[in-house]
Amino acid sequence: MSRPLSTARAMYRLISCLTALWLTACVLSGCVGSTVADLPAERAKAVTTGDFVLPDGVRVPYRAWLADGWQDAPPKAVVLALHGMNDSRDAWEYPAPEFARAGIAVFAPDQRGFGATDARGYWSDGDTMAHDARAMAEQLRERYPHSKLILMGESMGAAVLMVLAAEPDPPPVDGYVLIAPAVWGRAEMNAFLRAGLWLFSHTMPGMKANGAGFVRVKASDNREAIRRLSNDPLTIHGARWDVVRGLVDLMDEALASAQRFNAPALFMYGGHDELIPPKATAATWRALPAGSRQAFYPEGYHLLLRDMDRITPIEDVMAWIMDHDTALPSGADRAAAEWLAKQE
Repeated sequence: MSRPLSTARAMYRLISCLTALWLTACVLSGCVGSTVADLPAERAKAVTTGDFVLPDGVRVPYRAWLADGWQDAPPKAVVLALHGMNDSRDAWEYPAPEFARAGIAVFAPDQRGFGATDARGYWSDGDTMAHDARAMAEQLRERYPHSKLILMGESMGAAVLMVLAAEPDPPPVDGYVLIAPAVWGRAEMNAFLRAGLWLFSHTMPGMKANGAGFVRVKASDNREAIRRLSNDPLTIHGARWDVVRGLVDLMDEALASAQRFNAPALFMYGGHDELIPPKATAATWRALPAGSRQAFYPEGYHLLLRDMDRITPIEDVMAWIMDHDTALPSGADRAAAEWLAKQE
């Protein structure tokens, strides 16, 4: 195979993996159908919806799953949940009801540039997204002053929160849950990927790219979840090259922030994650100061909280939220130490 073709394939893997574009095309063992299986009513229905108003006046819609008994008492904890690349507030429709039943409220916004926001399809920048998360966290803290406040992110959303937590004045929250953080920065890419990204993003920044025909990525073993993601009108299909570059810039920031990350946190990663390479995750975990917690799920995929065995990591998250020092019910913290010791 020629070097140019190999580079092209690698670049399309970059698009498919880092932006999760393949989630909106052919996934798992083949192409998904157009029929979307319905969720049970109790799981599909968000208790309420609304908007966060950001400091610059931008409104971002959210779905909220309120804790059982919310009319009578404040929730045990409130979670601000940030979705991944090209996803939306619907990313949390599987785990959020489980949290709500345990007395934990979940507020899931569309991030700027995604879902139903006005700038849909366009990238802002990592700092702006981190500032947005700070503003939303402050609003939730004001609304629920007597509840724990946890910031949780998946993939790109986790990268945003890593950047936020490493700022000189991080927001006063009670912890972070970081699910498969997008940390495949340039330092963990080969020279051909870096060069190809520079070339495409500078010569055709507005061209929309996708990875169709080049690589299949299995983001979860839950086919229903993948169908719902693919057919959700809030999901973005494809990405401009300047958006791909922006995502990689964010991943650079997230990877660099690891050594300055001093907040209570639970980092989570699955053994079958085909989007974020294990080398990048291992580099991030090793850079973290002592005190952060890691959890490894040998049978888990990138979308850990949407997998068929999602209840295992969900219960770990709930246990950690209630007590940061407790051993995780699944033993994933012990598995993480064993996994990291085996990485080169």
